Amino acid sequence: MLVLSAFPLTELRGSIPIAWTVMRDAWAWPWWKTYLLAVGGNLLPVPFILWFLEPVTGFLRRWMVFDRFFDWLFDRTRRRAGEKIRKYQALGLMLFVAVPLPVTGAWTGALAAFLFGVPRKSAIPSIALGVAVAGIVVTLVVSGAIAGLDFLLGVD
Repeated sequence: MLVLSAFPLTELRGSIPIAWTVMRDAWAWPWWKTYLLAVGGNLLPVPFILWFLEPVTGFLRRWMVFDRFFDWLFDRTRRRAGEKIRKYQALGLMLFVAVPLPVTGAWTGALAAFLFGVPRKSAIPSIALGVAVAGIVVTLVVSGAIAGLDFLLGVD
């Protein structure tokens, strides 16, 4: 659960539904343990992304294939997150990460903070708050959907 939340494709938007469905019988955890593990796992890579993205991209841009990849990735991130973060900085970053849609999580938020020059001391708490809000929304939606299905199917 913790590891699944740390991956860029699943983050907590994927790990919470997986924990509530696929792993439901294997781990009979209360909702809050699932939530805390998902949020904690989702936040694990954020400081590393913020601290190492600049030197790693600078090093890798020496090769054309990586230079093109980073141009594509950074342009895409600027288009998706641009106006909110440019205008509102840390608050915009938090709101961007809090939206529980694909590609709006902690990884993209950390990348956007780097691209728009949001200082680390405000980026990390903003991303953390956004992840916490997204986790609440995903937990409520998934638990409500499962409770509704259980009710409709007559599962105890």
